[in-house]
Amino acid sequence: MRYVRSIWNGTISFGLVSIPVKLMNATENRSISFRQIHLADDGRIRYRKFCELEDREVPSSEIAKGYEDADGTVIPITDEDLAKLPLLTARTIEIMAFVPEDRIDPLQLGTAYYLSANGAPATKPYALLREALRRSGKVAVAKYALRGRERLGMVRAVDDVLGMHGLLWPDEIRAPEEVAPDSGVTVRGTELDLADALMDTLGEVDVDELHDQYRAALEELITAKAEGKELPSAPEPEGGKVLDLMAALEKSVHAARRSRGAGAGEGAGEAEEAEVRRLPTRKAARTAPKEVGGKRSTATTKKAAAGKTEQKKSTTGRTTAKSASARKKTAPAKATAASKATASKETTSAKSTAKKTAEKKTAAKKTAQKKTAQKKTTAKKAPAKKTAARKRTA
Repeated sequence: MRYVRSIWNGTISFGLVSIPVKLMNATENRSISFRQIHLADDGRIRYRKFCELEDREVPSSEIAKGYEDADGTVIPITDEDLAKLPLLTARTIEIMAFVPEDRIDPLQLGTAYYLSANGAPATKPYALLREALRRSGKVAVAKYALRGRERLGMVRAVDDVLGMHGLLWPDEIRAPEEVAPDSGVTVRGTELDLADALMDTLGEVDVDELHDQYRAALEELITAKAEGKELPSAPEPEGGKVLDLMAALEKSVHAARRSRGAGAGEGAGEAEEAEVRRLPTRKAARTAPKEVGGKRSTATTKKAAAGKTEQKKSTTGRTTAKSASARKKTAPAKATAASKATASKETTSAKSTAKKTAEKKTAAKKTAQKKTAQKKTTAKKAPAKKTAARKRTA
């Protein structure tokens, strides 16, 4: 294990027992940090500390602490002033009580530290406190001062060492009333049963196997740009869908079983996946249903196209043979139909000629009758005229 620098030296006050210890960070920041650069020439952007009264850069040796009052007055505070504070926890981790670990709200947990025995005389009391905490299953609540303020801490046994977590003071934790969801929401028992099944299926996880995927992707991006390679493409985000809660839970259970490598006995249950249904919505105007279909692979598409081509060829051959035989059968029928149509036309023309002849004869008879009638009328009028002339002469 590489050397870890201590950030604080003091003692653990355990009743009348004092244990000299060194405080070291138990965690390290592995995130990738960036520098601010000038966009035009990639030059570093640096911040310099200037005195606003003298308008000049000031070195770190001339910089001290100061408290700004409400009226703008600055009160200088030196390290000597802080060292004279009448505070018992200035260089001491003062243990206040021992409580069960579940009494500590995880929201209070802060920075984690290791406590190391400082010197040979501290080894015995250090091991005594560690074993006492381990056997009792309790943790120690303590106060200590670090970086200009008094803090609350929790001391516990971590493997073969003592660990300490910084704790937030109770008044530093916000109340969750405004964050809670609507109290009118009801959860059915079947939904809880499916949620329990999902939790049981997911089971436990080895935290050591988890890793920061974002940091790995960022390192890959930096390496690709440095080597002039093609940048990795970002995955497409999955579209959010409003799903039926029961169906989503059932599908999650089956997916978790598959990912966990469930036994063959559960295969039948896995095959019957839950159908994902959308929540009911308001009735709208009917529209044409959308076609839903998955993408086929290239090989499957080629095979399907080849099968369709062969079917088209066989169907075309059959259709040609059928049309040829149908033509042979329909040829005599067409000739018969044509002869019948010709006969019917001749019969119709003959009938029309006979009608015309009869009409002409009838018209000739009517004309002859009219002429005969006119002659008779003329013959009657002539003697009458002669008789009238004779009377006038007499």
